[in-house]
Amino acid sequence: MRAVKGRRPRLLACFAVLCAAMSLPAVAFASVILGDRDVDRPTLKVNAGGVALVEYRTKAGLSRHVLLWGAVNALANPTLGATQQTFKLDYSGGWKSRQNAAFWKTFKDRCSAYDGPALPFFVAGCKAADGSYWALQAWQRNLPMRGFDPWRPDQRAFELHVSHWTGELPVLEIYRHWTYGEVQQGLFGRLLYQGRQVYGTRTSSASVTDVWARNVYIDTFDSDYGPGWRHDTAIGTHPRNGGFCYSFVPQAPPHGYPSTKPNGNGLGTQFRVTAIGPGVTPIVQWVGVKLAAHDQALQGAATQQFDQILGGDAHCAPER
Repeated sequence: MRAVKGRRPRLLACFAVLCAAMSLPAVAFASVILGDRDVDRPTLKVNAGGVALVEYRTKAGLSRHVLLWGAVNALANPTLGATQQTFKLDYSGGWKSRQNAAFWKTFKDRCSAYDGPALPFFVAGCKAADGSYWALQAWQRNLPMRGFDPWRPDQRAFELHVSHWTGELPVLEIYRHWTYGEVQQGLFGRLLYQGRQVYGTRTSSASVTDVWARNVYIDTFDSDYGPGWRHDTAIGTHPRNGGFCYSFVPQAPPHGYPSTKPNGNGLGTQFRVTAIGPGVTPIVQWVGVKLAAHDQALQGAATQQFDQILGGDAHCAPER
């Protein structure tokens, strides 16, 4: 998009840590999302050996007893090791992994009440005997972009995410600024874990799998898309810098949407940015408000942050 000249409105930069199949056993690749959607009454237990049991009923009324083990925390990016943290899973309740179909029935929960950090989309959590945390989060991750209402069941579906961690959570470092001649508003930032940038080697999609890749999901509140929270877009964090950039400008919806025309610019009164943490760490989220009047000092400070995070990033250069 060509830059538009105009007066310099206000900027406010900000930073937030956290507003954060039946042939199994197998390994959960790319994410920690269980296979069933829109499950009913999910529960979480963890035994003294560090094995978790997640139980729920499917939409078809089937009872699931899913065992998870073998992973905690994460590596931020593929420069730090050859293998990312991934769970081993057994949807059979113990028959596949332990040759005991009744294993889930004798499972002894040794997990105490959850006293960890607040998490978005929280369903259940607990503190294991070794001091580590486990959590379930339910998220409508696949809502249509550009504020469109869902028109397929899979777009409305809630995914059930499982995480296991110790210590600090992933960090969403987010800044707001004015772009394209400082007449449009935008967001930029990065996803960090243990002070390192989070990114993969490929952009994940329905046909591409990368256990390292992570998207940031951007939603907007009370915008020209409509009232309440509406999903705007999802952007992969960039290799090497773990960053992203986005401007609220009219954009045509993706191929296959109900309309080919822009649905507005998506500039709302509030914004939220959500990401699945690397490895088996939780979903984290940042929430902020729309910018108001111009402040040149803050605009300059954000530009410095932009250069620090995204300097040399050709994709984001037009949005500086």
